[in-house]
Amino acid sequence: MTTRSLGHRAPLLWLALPLMAGIAAGKTGTLAPVGWLLGGAAVLAAAGIYAAWRAPRWWALPLSVALFLTGNASYGLHRARLPAWDALPPREVRVVLRVDRVFTQTDPKKISGLATVVRADSPVDEIPGQRLYFSLALRRGEIAPVRSALVSASGVMVTLPRNPPSDTFDGYLAGAGMNFRLTRGRILREEKPPSAYRRFCARMAQRFSEILGAGVIGKRPELVAVFRAMMLGQQGELSAEQDQLFMQSGTMHMFSISGLHIAVIAAGLQALLALVRLPRIARFATGLAALWLYVDITGTAPSAVRAFLMVAALQSCFLLRVPGNPLAALSASAVAVLLVDPMQLFSASFQMSYGIVAALILLGLPLADAWSERGKLFVLLPKPAWRWHHHATERAWRQLLPAAAIGVAATLVSAVSGVLFFQLFTPGALLANLAMIPAASLVIIAGFVSLLCGLTGCEAWTALFNHAAILLLAVIEALVRGFVKVPGMWFAARFAAPWIGTLWFVLLLAALLFGYAQHWRKKRGGFWPPFVVVVLALIFGVKFG
Repeated sequence: MTTRSLGHRAPLLWLALPLMAGIAAGKTGTLAPVGWLLGGAAVLAAAGIYAAWRAPRWWALPLSVALFLTGNASYGLHRARLPAWDALPPREVRVVLRVDRVFTQTDPKKISGLATVVRADSPVDEIPGQRLYFSLALRRGEIAPVRSALVSASGVMVTLPRNPPSDTFDGYLAGAGMNFRLTRGRILREEKPPSAYRRFCARMAQRFSEILGAGVIGKRPELVAVFRAMMLGQQGELSAEQDQLFMQSGTMHMFSISGLHIAVIAAGLQALLALVRLPRIARFATGLAALWLYVDITGTAPSAVRAFLMVAALQSCFLLRVPGNPLAALSASAVAVLLVDPMQLFSASFQMSYGIVAALILLGLPLADAWSERGKLFVLLPKPAWRWHHHATERAWRQLLPAAAIGVAATLVSAVSGVLFFQLFTPGALLANLAMIPAASLVIIAGFVSLLCGLTGCEAWTALFNHAAILLLAVIEALVRGFVKVPGMWFAARFAAPWIGTLWFVLLLAALLFGYAQHWRKKRGGFWPPFVVVVLALIFGVKFG
């Protein structure tokens, strides 16, 4: 397979790459005023279209540069930071906020989240339209605002650093396109109530939380917190010890709503709709609508939205009876996300989730095929002569090899990204995930059935599946605790500078793309280049301890 055939199989990949490069370049400064960038991009895009008609060999270059300029301009538009803000001291302000996202809180006297400034008083009257992080105190008996509500609030507004370290909370906020934090604040009054749909979502989120705790909340509240984190994205309920435990084992992704969760929920919805014999189109539309409602009720986490877009792309292939292309679905999802919110490119969640899924597609699946072909068992024994234990062993081996190959591919990405974002190197994550992911999938299935039973009034069945999930989680937690105590399962590690880790991360993705484009041929290095990149990164780029 050549680079040309790679582009033929996933043309959106070549739209995503220059777009991401332009957005990343914007972090160091836009190349020109936004209007000039967009005008140049329009001219080059027209030139690319003309070249595709008259000179097909040259269409890609102007279109790629146009996308690069578009990404650069998009960063400037979404960050929208004025140089004068760098010198602003913390100040008391009164603002009207539209609540966009609410974070899970264990303290009922506080609320925090993300919001958009609708109006502001005169000292900061240039910030309407800016998104910010807020942390507000609630008075006794005061109900926390819901998404889409407009609230008047006062507090101390602090300007975020222009480029804070990516491993800090300020780095997360700046990576999301924010320039301010509103802290030590309080709600003055509600200017406009939330929409009926958002109130419905808030009620359902509360109802889901109650269902998942039915029959078990009084017995194992710490495991119910993990259960709710997995099913509802309520990671704020996890204790500091649980956070550290799952980070050190490399299994934290299982305890937040991500691709695994959305895929399992989507499969459950399709199985349920198939039982009622809905037509294909109705099943597709109903399934996606229900899946999006689940994503929206659980807070519309960016990772869940990205997974939803990938599932929608793949299910569209099945509906239209065209061959599914996971790489094209991944690229389409990335382009859609970045066009709507280019600042997601700088989030650890975006980079890790897309990096790991890309590794699974580019390396994991080809490596699984190669291992399955080379690792056949009992080749000297005719199959009619096999006994039952031969068949059982061969069947288990055929399932283990792909799982191991996919785990190795994911571990390569997490080896670099884990050090970059969490200052942890977790070589034991491969073994931990091979053991935990099947069990976590069963927990998600049990949670899905529990929610269905709870919504239909089958309380006894709800309690039964909740107990099954909590039992599985108890086993998972015990195994994780055992893993992190084994010497060599994890190490404290960091890159000397964040840009060094980013550089190695980009080199790893480039090695994956190159190997896939070359069909992992031996004369081009076979499967070894990505492994070499990771080893070199650990030797020359990482400081342990």
